[in-house]
Formats: sequence, C-alpha cells, structure tokens
Amino acid sequence: MSKLLKSAQAGTVESSDILIILAPAEAGTGIKVELVTPTMQQYGKQMKNLITKILVDHGISDAQVNANDRGALDCTITARVITALERAGE
Repeated sequence: MSKLLKSAQAGTVESSDILIILAPAEAGTGIKVELVTPTMQQYGKQMKNLITKILVDHGISDAQVNANDRGALDCTITARVITALERAGE
C-alpha cells in the first residue's frame, strides 16, 4: 500500500489502549502525528516515532494521524496502526 484511500480508525480510549485515526493527506505533506497521552513527557517522542515508522514501513509517505493514548504498549500501538491502515486501504 502506498496511499490511504479513505479515513479509518482502530482502537478505543479505554485504559491500556490507543485510538488511532488515519486520514489521507495531500501529496508531499509527509506524515503528521498528533498525539494526546498522559505520558507525553516520558514516551511521547518514542510513540510518534513508532507510529511514523510503521506507516513508512507500509509505504505510506503522506498521512494525518490522530492518536489518543491511554497507556498502550508498543505492541498495542503497532496492532492499532496496522488495523487502521488495512481499513484505510480497502
């Protein structure tokens, strides 16, 4: 997949989860991640980097990502981003 076809989301705002909302972006604008998390100081940069890496690894170069975290682990973040990607590419 190299392009998002539509907006999609995965996850919840329950404890230990993350809500990921992906939306297509104009070509050339890059990947923009807006993250809301109570652990922004400790893990915010790492979480943004993980989300961006997953998108780049799946061939996405332009996307708008809204992430609302409630203490999700890296494996949960990865699963939610991949699920949202699959839904956005249908």
